[in-house]
Amino acid sequence: MTETVTTDYFFDEKAFDKQDGAYIPLRVADAPEKPLNVPPLLKPDKETKDDVYYTVTAQAGETQILPGAKTKTWGYNNSILGKTIVYPAGKHIHVTLQNHLPELTTFHWHGLLVTGPYVDGGCHAPVYPGEAKQIDFTLNQPAATTWLHAHPCPSTAEQVWHGLATMVLVTDKHSSELNIPNNYGVDDIPVVLQDRIFHENNQLDYHADYNPDGVTGPTAMINGTVNPYFDVTTQKLRLRLLDGANRREWRLHLSDDLQFTQIAGDESLLPHPIKMTHLMITCAERQEIVIDFEGYHEGDEVTLFSDDTPLLKFRIHKFAKDDSVIPEDLFTVKAPTVDPQTPVRKVVMSGMDEGVEIDGKKFQIQRIDATQPVGKAQYWDIVNSNDPKQGMVHPFHMHGTEFLVISRNGHEPYPNEHGFKDTVGVNPGETVRILVRFDLPGLYMYHCHILEHEDGGMMAQIQAYEPDKPMPKYKLMDMETLMNAFAKERGIKPEDLWMAGMDSYKKLGMKM
Repeated sequence: MTETVTTDYFFDEKAFDKQDGAYIPLRVADAPEKPLNVPPLLKPDKETKDDVYYTVTAQAGETQILPGAKTKTWGYNNSILGKTIVYPAGKHIHVTLQNHLPELTTFHWHGLLVTGPYVDGGCHAPVYPGEAKQIDFTLNQPAATTWLHAHPCPSTAEQVWHGLATMVLVTDKHSSELNIPNNYGVDDIPVVLQDRIFHENNQLDYHADYNPDGVTGPTAMINGTVNPYFDVTTQKLRLRLLDGANRREWRLHLSDDLQFTQIAGDESLLPHPIKMTHLMITCAERQEIVIDFEGYHEGDEVTLFSDDTPLLKFRIHKFAKDDSVIPEDLFTVKAPTVDPQTPVRKVVMSGMDEGVEIDGKKFQIQRIDATQPVGKAQYWDIVNSNDPKQGMVHPFHMHGTEFLVISRNGHEPYPNEHGFKDTVGVNPGETVRILVRFDLPGLYMYHCHILEHEDGGMMAQIQAYEPDKPMPKYKLMDMETLMNAFAKERGIKPEDLWMAGMDSYKKLGMKM
C-alpha cells in the first residue's frame, strides 16, 4: 500500500496573502545568524498535589534583535514574547496577572477552555498599570499547544506587535506516554512565527506601519530571533509551530523537500499522523510536526522555508539512531451529538480593509450578538463572503471552546483538520461547517484573527448560558472608559488618541 504524502498547501492559492496589493515579501535580514531563542519554562511559584501557582508579568524591556541598538519591546516575564508556561490538565491553577507596562492590557488565554469574559482575558478584563489580579481555573481538555496574548480592543494588534505573546502548553498523561518527542528544549521546540518592520535605530513604529488589512514586515522573527539556527542533537525533532503574526500566512517546507509528519493541531493531537512536504499555517493556528533527520550526518544543514525565504536552519550534530515509530493512533475524537432539531448558526465574515464586519455589523463592546446553551452542540456555518478571485483568507477564531471542522463547501475538511481546533482559515467564497459546544458558561468573543481585522470590527460576542439558571449579567467594559484610560496613560487628550481600528469606524461614520 502506497503511503499518502500531502505535497500542497491545501488553501486556495488565489487567496494567499502574497496576492495583496500591499503585500510585503520576506527577505533575509542583514544580520549574523544566531542560535534560536528557546524560551525557558516559567517556574511555578508553588505547587501541591492538586494546585499550582504562577505569576505572569507583562513588562517592558529592550531586546537585542538586530546588530546595533536594542529594540524596545514588551513581553511576559521577559523582554519579548515570554517564558513558556506549562499547565497540567486536571490541576487547579492559580495565576497572578501583573501589569508592569505603561498602559492597560489584558491576558487572553488563546485555546484554554476557561470561563469568559474575565478569566478568558478578552477586552472586558483589563489589568491597569501597576495592578495585579488573581484568576484561577481547572483545565478539562486534552494536551495542546495554546498561547497567551494581549487582547485589549482596539489595541490587540499593536500590543502583540510590541511582543506580548507566548506559548502555553497543556499537558496530560496520554500525550506524555506516546512515542513522540517530548523533551522540551532538546527534541520538543516551540517555534513562534512572526514578522516585523524595523525603523531607525532598530525600533518598532506600529502607527507608521499600520494597514487595516493587517500589518506585515519584511523581516522574519522566530521566537524573537532573526536569522536563527538550531543545533540538532536527536534524530527526531518536534516543532510546535504557532503563527503569532498579525497578518502573515506561512507556507512552510524544508530543503530537499524533506518529508515531515504532522501530529497535532490547535487543541489536540490528530487522530492519525499526516505525512506532508508542505504546510500552510494561518494567523493564530498551531501545528505540531515531527521531522526525522535519518540519512543526514554531522555537519549537514536542513532549512525551514516560507515560500522561498529561509526562516530557520537546523545544524545537524551527531545523534543516536532512533528507530521509534510514531503511533498510527494518536487521539480518539469524541464528537458531541447534535439534536436534529437544532438550527445551524450562520456567521458571515465580510469585507476587507476598513469595511470588515461579521454578519453585516462591526463589533460593539457591550453588544451580545448570540446565545447558546451550555452543553448543547450546534453546527456553525462560517462564511467568507469575499470575492473568490480577489478576496483573502480569514482565520476564524472562537474563545472559550474547541470545535471540530466538519466540511468545506460540503466536502471533507483538509487532512490535518480532524482534531479539535479553535481557529480555522476560511477561503474567500467558502463555507466551513464546524461543530461547536460550550461546556462553561460565560461571554466569549469570536472573530477574524488577522489582528487588524478584529481591532477594525470583524468580531462579535456570544453568551453561553445554563438553561436551568437565570441568565447572568456581566460587567462589561465600555469604549469611553477604555479610550479615556489609554489617553490618560499616554499623557494625551482623548480626542488626540489614535488606536488600531479607529479609522475603520470613522471612515464608515461610526463610533467604536
